[in-house]
Amino acid sequence: MRREGRGPAWVLMGLLPLLGLGVVLALIVLNGAGVSRSDVPPAEELTVQGVTMPTENEFVVEVRNGGPAPVTLSQVIVNDGIQNFEAEPSKTIPRLGTAKITIPYSWVQAEAYEIALVSNTGVTFDAEVEAAALTPGFSGETLFGYALIGFYVGIVPVALGLLWYPFLRRLGTAGMNAMLALTIGLLLFLVVDTLGEAVEVAGDLPEVLSGIALVILVTLMTVLALLSTDRLFRRLRGGAQSGGRLETSYRISFGIGLHNLGEGLAIGAAFALGESALGAFLVIGFTLHNITEGVGIAAPILKEKRPRLAHFVWLALLAGSPAILGTLLGGFAYSPLAATVFLAVGAGAILQVIYEVGKIVLKDSGPDEAPSLPAALSSPNLLGLTAGIAIMYATGLLV
Repeated sequence: MRREGRGPAWVLMGLLPLLGLGVVLALIVLNGAGVSRSDVPPAEELTVQGVTMPTENEFVVEVRNGGPAPVTLSQVIVNDGIQNFEAEPSKTIPRLGTAKITIPYSWVQAEAYEIALVSNTGVTFDAEVEAAALTPGFSGETLFGYALIGFYVGIVPVALGLLWYPFLRRLGTAGMNAMLALTIGLLLFLVVDTLGEAVEVAGDLPEVLSGIALVILVTLMTVLALLSTDRLFRRLRGGAQSGGRLETSYRISFGIGLHNLGEGLAIGAAFALGESALGAFLVIGFTLHNITEGVGIAAPILKEKRPRLAHFVWLALLAGSPAILGTLLGGFAYSPLAATVFLAVGAGAILQVIYEVGKIVLKDSGPDEAPSLPAALSSPNLLGLTAGIAIMYATGLLV
């Protein structure tokens, strides 16, 4: 019986469709798919990613080309007046490329400015400065200031929330299950809030980057990736099925930490863009909003033997310290694309945590630890779920 070989002919058979696809794409690029309109200028699209004022005598506009063709800038207009400008790396911005447009201009504190970037084909791209203010530069003092803000917003409220642990342990079985349901309510609000923030930031991306689709896909891939880690954890534990409820608390901290990273990005970006009043308001609002997160982290371990104090320290750091990183990134290197991805990853992580906590509620609600959906939907649990959503909504009004 002749065995089919896997020599050069077999490899060529696998490459033939790809070679054919390459030829077709080359023809489309060279011939414009058979349709050519020399009388119509190429479609141009520039997305303004931010306007900063590093000195009192200049604007710096960051743009990304999301159109199908390069864009060459020819003029810059500030408040109806034509201004000189410089562009790095070039005045011609390639497809998907970025550029920094530096405009010499002596602006006035707290004044509003309208900036128009004009291409050589006459297409105008607008940017707006609502209230001009000096953008903080990189320095040790500024670095410490942003880190301190992240500490206030992230670590402090989560640690204060964890201080409720001794009180919560004195609740009965029904009360502890209600606290788990409250945790699910908190996380449900967080995942919806995080997805909303991700979609809002994705709206600032060029259409070619498909911001909304990016949010959905990154969220789903994060959920799948985290679910797949269960097998890895099982191998590391030598085949054990679970690392206990303490592991669930760590997962909750991780998911909340990614959410707090997004909050830090928003705060840092607000201060970097000169919106100090908004930044201070966000700090107060997020600090009050995040104190309930400590309750959600502590809830899974209420029935466990009291963990060591070191675990509470690590849980607070895992959930709160990403706010410090987010504040630094938002203040010094804000990127709508990176923010969109971070927020989508955070939403996916929280969804996976909801799944884990839901399993605990089902397990604890049935007789003799048997899973029971009707028992899990008891009045105390439903009240806890509702209270969790209501608490997050009420504190969210302060943001």
